[in-house]
Amino acid sequence: MKAFVVDRYGKNGNTLRAGDVPEPAVGEHDVLVEVHAAGVNALDSKIRDGEFKLFLPYRPPFVLGHDVAGVVLRVGARVREFKPGDEVYARPGKDRIGTFAEFIAVHEDDLALKPERLTMEEAASVPLVGLTAWQALIERARLRKGQKVFIQAGSGGVGTFAIQLAKHLGATVATTTSTANIELVERLGADVVIDYRKDDFEDVLHDYDVVLHSLDGEALKKSVRILKPGGKLISLSGPPDPDFAREMGKPWILRPATRVLSHGIRTAAKRRQVDYSFLFMRASGPQLREITSLIDAGVIEPVVDRIFPFDATNDALAYVDKGRAKGKVVVTVR
Repeated sequence: MKAFVVDRYGKNGNTLRAGDVPEPAVGEHDVLVEVHAAGVNALDSKIRDGEFKLFLPYRPPFVLGHDVAGVVLRVGARVREFKPGDEVYARPGKDRIGTFAEFIAVHEDDLALKPERLTMEEAASVPLVGLTAWQALIERARLRKGQKVFIQAGSGGVGTFAIQLAKHLGATVATTTSTANIELVERLGADVVIDYRKDDFEDVLHDYDVVLHSLDGEALKKSVRILKPGGKLISLSGPPDPDFAREMGKPWILRPATRVLSHGIRTAAKRRQVDYSFLFMRASGPQLREITSLIDAGVIEPVVDRIFPFDATNDALAYVDKGRAKGKVVVTVR
């Protein structure tokens, strides 16, 4: 099958190789999916460049890609929830990535039926950002009606989804964006919109319950200061903390490094009586089914910026790397 492969880690113009690779083996709990569309994420570039090789030691060559929407071709002997012909979507488990390909085998626990009201391209834009927002706001923050949440980078992939989810939960939502995207985030439900080119969010926001951080280290320091005591600071961009090492199943290897990396922010958070945690989302078919219900009910609308043909997967990654996409970028495989 045709796929886009990481042959070596590296920055400075490193691109994926388009080539032929064997079709994936299908285990007894696996579902073979004919890929119709694949979402493109900043995580793809970070893995390609080697930024996560300490935590996710994929051995090149390997197929890249974390979001998929497609059609079930066949199922493993013990699969009962899916059948050939089903339209499905998923964020495959961290050990089973590879959606930039014509086919992928996904464990049944990571898969869900595609929202009926979405195209394949729209569906492929959802899993990684949708699960990230769900696990941050519902699982970890336990966000509830009447609370205030600050979602950074509101016009990005996670931001556009998280704003809508937070509003559904009844929270007051603040976000940052550029002047050009103010109308977009307001349409999605943001109550307080800060143009980061004109204002500093630390001067505007006070006594927030939750911050979903996805920017740089300076924004992380400021985020601690806008939270009320007992507030929760959840970071998608790090630094990773010791709990993350345990979640990855490598506590003895990673915990010392994560303890050092996160010492500064954990100390600052403790001083302000704030809870800090790093979130690296995990695959979850059951949570995707919850998200499907919200989408089909019209509660959440995916935001897709651009759709690239499969042959232009490297161009799609380059576009995402610019950091200017409104919502998600997707490649059409078939």
